[in-house]
Amino acid sequence: MRAWGFRLFLAGAIAVAGVWAWRLLFPGPEQVIRKELTQLAATASIKPNEAPLTKLAKAQRLASFFSNDAEVRVDIPNRPYQDFNGREEIQQGALGARALLNSLKVQFLDMEVRLAQDKQSAVVGLTATADLPGEKVPEVQELEFRLKRIERDWFITRVETVKTLR
Repeated sequence: MRAWGFRLFLAGAIAVAGVWAWRLLFPGPEQVIRKELTQLAATASIKPNEAPLTKLAKAQRLASFFSNDAEVRVDIPNRPYQDFNGREEIQQGALGARALLNSLKVQFLDMEVRLAQDKQSAVVGLTATADLPGEKVPEVQELEFRLKRIERDWFITRVETVKTLR
């Protein structure tokens, strides 16, 4: 009787390990999107005294998260309106920001991923925070990201600010 219980326990442990390994090796679209956006925030962040080649590489990496025809429309109160069309303009904007700022810490919080029924596109609402040099209070803005699955990867096709009550 004991051997039967041990076999049942062993089978259950193997099943749990198999499910865990499957989820680790083949994450769902929501997990992949969250990970991509977290990596985008880390790439957008600027460490103090970055080397020029690092600035260029990170600007190129940042642009790689976007589709070729992506649109970025960011309207933050008390800041200049930002409008970028296409991956090239996004990269140039990132290079410009890196030239102007010595440091920047970007975080994306409260991600709400809504997948389309076909699981080939998604809309993500999130709160972006940016710690700018010389400012005591971080800039906080609600953003909406639209993503599209192209082949096996997810690319951002549109980013825009969400108007909230102040």
